[in-house]
Amino acid sequence: MMYKRLLFCLFLIVCLFPVACESRNRLKNDAGGYVVVTKVVDGDTFYFDNGNARGEKARLIGVDAPESKTVFKKRVGYYGKEAKAYLTTLLVGQQVKLEYDIDREDQYGRALVYVYLENGTFVNAELVKQGYAMVMTVPPNVKHAALFLQLQQEARKKNRGLWQPEVKQTAVLLP
Repeated sequence: MMYKRLLFCLFLIVCLFPVACESRNRLKNDAGGYVVVTKVVDGDTFYFDNGNARGEKARLIGVDAPESKTVFKKRVGYYGKEAKAYLTTLLVGQQVKLEYDIDREDQYGRALVYVYLENGTFVNAELVKQGYAMVMTVPPNVKHAALFLQLQQEARKKNRGLWQPEVKQTAVLLP
């Protein structure tokens, strides 16, 4: 009988330990701590270290960057590779502060976040301001929507990033 109790206790520890660790990691970040960005997927998606081997995937709220690679039916977008490179330069290896809005996750299980660098730079806004992303408001996560719209209008007026006029190729006729 004692053997069965011991096995049951070990079983509970093995099953519940990963759940407890995940909760603790989320609470640590919710309490205003910083996390380290480990990988950038594209101009609006990245992974951060949450204590698990793979990390946690996150999607920037309020912005949409062009695709940086062809996936399923989505094609590489104009300025997509540049957007990914810029976000990679800003985030990879950096400690960042994450802020949530109303929804914590999207339909794909990605954390929905606003991101701040240690120096206070608001990454979501910086991407729009520099023309690496455009505004994508998805209610109820609208906390900074007005700011993003203002920054996008400014980027368009100043022809920044993806708002630059595209250089058109002209055919050369040989004699």
